[in-house]
Amino acid sequence: MKILNRLLPLLCFWLVIASCSSSEDTQASTELEDGKSTVIRDLAGDTNGSMGGQTPGKTKKAFHTFLFRFSDKKQIWIRNAADSAQYLKTKDWDIAFTGPYNSEVYVNKGSYEFNPGYGGPATSAVIKIDKPYEQVDAAPADDTFASSEINKIGWAVNEEAAGWFFYSLNTHIMIAIKNRTYVIKLPDGKYAKLELINAYQGNPPTVTNLNWPAPYFTFRYYVQQDGSKNLNTK
Repeated sequence: MKILNRLLPLLCFWLVIASCSSSEDTQASTELEDGKSTVIRDLAGDTNGSMGGQTPGKTKKAFHTFLFRFSDKKQIWIRNAADSAQYLKTKDWDIAFTGPYNSEVYVNKGSYEFNPGYGGPATSAVIKIDKPYEQVDAAPADDTFASSEINKIGWAVNEEAAGWFFYSLNTHIMIAIKNRTYVIKLPDGKYAKLELINAYQGNPPTVTNLNWPAPYFTFRYYVQQDGSKNLNTK
């Protein structure tokens, strides 16, 4: 009975913590919904990849690229030459997740040498807008897309860079940049906006553990189906 009395306060403490955590997660999840956008939660990247041989249970291995199509939320893996030949030089995908932990994102742009779709027919372009997603109501003029020099969205070395996350060389943890939205002219000519939110499983508000499961992507997007530049999701 004495042991139970000692354990009871501790048990109550952890129940409170778990309840608060669950509440915060539910609130964060609900805030992403706006009734118009598509919300993708914990889309698994190449979880078998590793940057080095020190990761428990893994050997050093490059991360397979995967493509993503907005229209039907299809994830397309590029694991070999046959996959590359079948999928890359087409208009059948919108964004590609490449590089370490699939953290480097490209739009489908056949004219850029280092783009996964290089040599293909797609002419996508992307603009970075430093505004909250819900405040981005319209795509810019086509001249703005034509003059965009953004070719890859990955690690941002400073506030002005085009990337979607900061990376700490001390903790080796990615931190998504808040209030940063990307507006994309898609391969089919439609306009979309995209917010890349997290690369860690469960979309945690803070990651302090180097071994937190990754990559598991949370992001949301909206495609204007009528071909106009109206991106209002309020």
